[in-house]
Amino acid sequence: MCGNQADDPADDRDQGQMTTPQLMRLLLPKSLASAGWDIVKSRRDVEGVLFDDEDPPESLHPALRSVDGVALGHTHFGQAEIDAAPRLRVVGRIGVGYDNVDVAALTHRGIPLMMTDTANSVSVAEQTVAFMLALAKKIVEMDAMVRNGRWHERLMRDHIDLFGKTVLIIGFGRIGARTASRCVAMEMRVLVYDGMVSPETIRAAGCEPITDIDDGIAQADFVCILCPKTKATTNLFNSSRLAQMKSTAFLINTARGGMVDEAALYDALSSGKLAGAALDVFDEEPLPLDSPLLKLPNFLAAPHVAGLTREAAARMAEVTVRNILSVLDGQPNWELMLNREVLRSAAPLAATNNSK
Repeated sequence: MCGNQADDPADDRDQGQMTTPQLMRLLLPKSLASAGWDIVKSRRDVEGVLFDDEDPPESLHPALRSVDGVALGHTHFGQAEIDAAPRLRVVGRIGVGYDNVDVAALTHRGIPLMMTDTANSVSVAEQTVAFMLALAKKIVEMDAMVRNGRWHERLMRDHIDLFGKTVLIIGFGRIGARTASRCVAMEMRVLVYDGMVSPETIRAAGCEPITDIDDGIAQADFVCILCPKTKATTNLFNSSRLAQMKSTAFLINTARGGMVDEAALYDALSSGKLAGAALDVFDEEPLPLDSPLLKLPNFLAAPHVAGLTREAAARMAEVTVRNILSVLDGQPNWELMLNREVLRSAAPLAATNNSK
């Protein structure tokens, strides 16, 4: 660079303070995959602060006082946590669900909530189809039959094909659309219920749009819940809705807990009014070991891991950290911002330091 530094007005400062960037501090959970930490380590102006996402939210309050961004797994983040974080400028979810975050409180403070979008959509779609196959083919029962010397029972089990069966996909977002495409590939008839997606888009995917969820439930051999949890979808499958399903049908939930009335589901499964069900998510997590559902042979469970494959964890970690830094660097990724209104009426956030 040419010029006399002594004549440069930008250099009216102490010589020892010229090159030290101001650190942006990120509070990151122990569950964040190494791909996310690698991005943090590559930045001289970013420091990661570790927290255990199995600890209660209030344990974060001391650390929240001095951080600019937070990445959240399943930790609850509400008004108390926001109040404890005076420097906070962005929150990133390691996933697409946000029922554990007080979005209204974040928006009121002008703090963007960033999501990971498609990072785990493939994994959840595959888990949904895996549940469908496991229920239809009675995989767990067949394995036990061989292990326990009950080979002679193999022809007594009523396992079925997916070919030609009708599946109802509730929610045609990225996960729902990916699940539907896999069902179409298996030559199933695919019904889709999602009032936010145009019928033309659904038909273009080889599926049939429906406007009456109860009509779809009555037709379906498989029902897959893949929509967000909202006030409208809480207890979506209560006793009356479960009663509308075929006695030969299967219910699968890989979205969020609380959308299926678990007591009503137990009654339907144990009485033979429903052939089977598989849940990756529950109203209370971990699911209590004394849950009556766990005693049923026609029920499959997984510990909320549909979106947590090795590959998905790496993708989500990387996207989450990049999302947070996009806001702190003054170039927010609008497409992955849930509450975009926080920046619509304000000037773009300026980063404390943009050096990378």
